[in-house]
Amino acid sequence: MPENLAGDAATVVILRDSSGPAGETRVEVLLLERPGRGSFAGAWAFPGGRVDPEDALPGDPEPLADDDAAEDAALGPAPLAVRRAAVRETFEETGLELEGDALVDLSCWVPPQEAKKRLRTWFFLAADPGGEVVLNVGEHVAFVWIAPSVALARHAAGEMTLFPPTWVTLHGLVGAEGSALAIADAASRSPELYESVQLFAEDGQIEAVLWAGDAQYGNEAALGPARHRLHLRSLPWEYERRG
Repeated sequence: MPENLAGDAATVVILRDSSGPAGETRVEVLLLERPGRGSFAGAWAFPGGRVDPEDALPGDPEPLADDDAAEDAALGPAPLAVRRAAVRETFEETGLELEGDALVDLSCWVPPQEAKKRLRTWFFLAADPGGEVVLNVGEHVAFVWIAPSVALARHAAGEMTLFPPTWVTLHGLVGAEGSALAIADAASRSPELYESVQLFAEDGQIEAVLWAGDAQYGNEAALGPARHRLHLRSLPWEYERRG
């Protein structure tokens, strides 16, 4: 596990199909609104939460060595305890029942060093299992099924609070032609590691979040055109990725 992390967490991006304005099939995701206090106050996020000790069972494979965990997490499947936490947290927060084998690894996020609570978080895709969404009172105050492009537009207008992992995940789903295709595409690729580094402006404000592949990743003075970052200085945010 990378240094100074408090543990692991799981997040599930639940997808369903709906009809767009012209009758076309489009993907919707389930977002939950946090209350205006506590962690991620007022933000909209996917279901999920921290991995508890009880999520690990005897006989589970041993975790990877610390020196290799971050790299290998982007290449192989998430630990079984993380997958169990994803199922458990989704049910606790929404009442939706998922099967562990229905989860498809999408990405693994490591917060920047400056974050107050650093949990390495695996993101999964899953198809809507059906059933009524029943929120856990106290943890969330509202939910919405929404097209990724609409959520990003609301964020750009200042109407919806999102954090970078949620924003980037929604951005990656824009234009998806159906939930089954989106899930199949994720299943055909290794999950991607986003080990976040913050880039600060001269006034001390966060200018962008950088990930591996950016010329300035780990070295702000570096030159070069390569970019893999999310510009946060003003709305709308801008995701830039080029080699």
